[in-house]
Amino acid sequence: MSSNLVKGTAILTIGLFLSKALGLLYVIPFYAIVGEENIGLYQYAYIPYNLALAVAISGAPLAISKFVSKYNAVGDYATGRKLMKSGMLVMAMTGILSFLVLFFLAEPIAHLVITNDEKDFSIAEVTSVIRWVSYALLVVPLMSIVRGYLQGNQKFEPTSVSQLIEQIVRIIVVLLGAFIVVNVLDLSPRIAVKFAVFAAFIGALAGLVVLYKYWLKYKPEFNQLYESSPPASDVTFIDMYKEVIGYTIPFVLVGVVNPLYQFVDMITFNSTMESIGREEVAKTYFTMLNFLTHKIVMIPVMVATGFSMALIPVITRFYTKNDQKGITRSLDQTYQIMLFLTAPMVLGLIVLSNQVYTFFYSDNPVGADVLATYAPVAILFGLFTVTAAILQGIDKHKWIVFTSLAGLLVKMILNIPLIKLFEVNGAIAATAIGYTVAVGINIYVISRVLHYQFKMVFRRLILIGIFNVIMFIAVHFTLKGLLAFSPVDGKMQALLYVLICAFVGVVIYGALSLKSGLAQKLFGDRLTRITRKLGLGG
Repeated sequence: MSSNLVKGTAILTIGLFLSKALGLLYVIPFYAIVGEENIGLYQYAYIPYNLALAVAISGAPLAISKFVSKYNAVGDYATGRKLMKSGMLVMAMTGILSFLVLFFLAEPIAHLVITNDEKDFSIAEVTSVIRWVSYALLVVPLMSIVRGYLQGNQKFEPTSVSQLIEQIVRIIVVLLGAFIVVNVLDLSPRIAVKFAVFAAFIGALAGLVVLYKYWLKYKPEFNQLYESSPPASDVTFIDMYKEVIGYTIPFVLVGVVNPLYQFVDMITFNSTMESIGREEVAKTYFTMLNFLTHKIVMIPVMVATGFSMALIPVITRFYTKNDQKGITRSLDQTYQIMLFLTAPMVLGLIVLSNQVYTFFYSDNPVGADVLATYAPVAILFGLFTVTAAILQGIDKHKWIVFTSLAGLLVKMILNIPLIKLFEVNGAIAATAIGYTVAVGINIYVISRVLHYQFKMVFRRLILIGIFNVIMFIAVHFTLKGLLAFSPVDGKMQALLYVLICAFVGVVIYGALSLKSGLAQKLFGDRLTRITRKLGLGG
């Protein structure tokens, strides 16, 4: 596996982990400030925002990194710079356009979400929060092109650091603003929610400043490469953007699919629950599904996201050079490492769902059950992200479009009947089935196009599965022992039990992986040298 892929994945995954962890942890004080009854209003703003954001920029960083990596592979650094210069103007215009669209469509979206002024939120309140969050769209597209250019030049640190700083600043503004609004100015928590969604704009400005600093740092190196490069290829701006847009559309779909699944729930869940006489719990269950548990479930997915961002330029380079061995080696390692890291996190969420939910939010058996049911879907989210990245790297864009839409169509067809049968678990099942269809087709296409054999990976996955079962049993009985000694009473005790069980799981899973040599095979020579010195196998 390419050292650049390992390093790039590590940098991006660490940054994503810290960003996602902060994005989850801040919900604890924010939940306490605005209250459970108002937290749903926050989500009504973010689902349309995430959709608009995905359409505006989700494809740009990865598409631009693919474009730049492709031309850099043949020594043409000038063409990538040409794209960067013109792209800044294009993305600025995209940001303004997406802002205007979301701002002025806020009220129609609000009417789509709630058919009238229900007892919980009014149409005016939902419209207002959507408009407040839309300002972030003015800044984020500019960040996307800079991140894409830097990733195409194998500079992954700026993306990671800028995302982290963006998140930190946003959270500070959210919590400080909400506290002042509610506890100092003694205003409504719903005003605090409006201020909280506007914090996305302030955080985006901070991220843009960080990227500008990195650009100044790398500019001498880029200038040197630019000067040694032959003149930019004779590709016209029209052809250049035609190529980039061809890359972008599949990435947009990959980025927009998850928010679209949430949007399907957003416009169908409450009305379907009302139709079966469950109106009194509809809003609470929807908030649990699409905001509270979703934030936790997306934590394991960061591994796959980090891989996909680092994998695309690497796969593109191998594919451009027709390096079949390089492609196969990268795919082998990607599948194994992603599942090696994701599966135990998912099992941990299942076992510890009550304690995790209690720590982050409150002691709520229904919320914990939703989390335990939803957690396995994280593996499908991750596999879809990675397999779509592979298809993009080998220029199979049409298949990404087809599988994304096919999975979404399955979700749309099954959502209402499954919600009627199983309530919130039905919405989860419809999501899982939709993603299974998309992932299954992706894997089939990859194996056929690249003549890729899963035999070695399959054997390794069996071993990973055995280690996960052993870890699961150990953590399960550890938790049983702790609960027999003292039932959970409060957030801190819930956190303590989570930490103890996580420690047991990590020790057992790590020991099995190291003694068997699996970890050394997956993570390379450096880990092998360390474990040999420690006498841990490999």
